[in-house]
Amino acid sequence: MHYIILIYGDEKNFALMADDPKAQEQMYAAYTRYGGDMQAAGVLRGGAELKPTPSATTVRVRNGKTLTTDGPFAETKEQLGGYYLIDVPDLDQAVHWAARCPAAMGGSIEVRPLGHSAPSAK
Repeated sequence: MHYIILIYGDEKNFALMADDPKAQEQMYAAYTRYGGDMQAAGVLRGGAELKPTPSATTVRVRNGKTLTTDGPFAETKEQLGGYYLIDVPDLDQAVHWAARCPAAMGGSIEVRPLGHSAPSAK
């Protein structure tokens, strides 16, 4: 079954790493190991880091008109920063992999099964 692991954290903390290249290098190394572990286990189907929320555009259609707004649709303490798409047998395995995500220590991880339109398992 396909699950998405959604990674939430405070973008301000990430921005502070720009002044600390060593901390940034350690963080990226942790994600490289994490992704490598999922790849080695054969569960990884995709994933990506997202650009910060100021680069987002929210789209709504009202009365037949397309409306766009810069940024996310709501102010939150934590922002969606990236995701992994995994294929595992059940929710317990999805939670296992989510708990290993480096962001789980300081942010939050949402695990959600994909719907019927999800790609078939490989």
